[in-house]
Amino acid sequence: MVNILHRIGVKGSSPDDVYAALTTLEGLSGWWARDTTGKPGDAGGVIAFRFVPGGFDMKVLELEPGRKVRWEVADGPAEWVGTQVSFELSQAGDFTIVLFEHRGWAEPVEFMYHCSTKWATYLLSLKQLVETGAGAPDPVDLQISDWH
Repeated sequence: MVNILHRIGVKGSSPDDVYAALTTLEGLSGWWARDTTGKPGDAGGVIAFRFVPGGFDMKVLELEPGRKVRWEVADGPAEWVGTQVSFELSQAGDFTIVLFEHRGWAEPVEFMYHCSTKWATYLLSLKQLVETGAGAPDPVDLQISDWH
């Protein structure tokens, strides 16, 4: 198994601010996909994210307010199904540190390279949303290739 790992710092925020952006429809649609529905704040709930090129359904596995969010991909591209996405939050001075993981890829296929870069752009969108009030979710996100 291979994994995508990223770390960002969100300035002038608390872990609770970032947690809200990860566990509410308003937050998720503000940084990842405008077309987001479901129950992101309920363990066992399902969140549907729809993008221009397709979508994903995530099952909420774990919620620790201000500390951790973990999902499992229930539906989407074959490479994603069964993988897990998590966000671990901590405070470091004036920054909330976000440790991001997309774990459980079967192999490092070209699509994984693309997804790693896209996750980085979306994590920067999360940072922008919390710091400034405006992120860059799909469909106004940074386009990096013909896969979007």
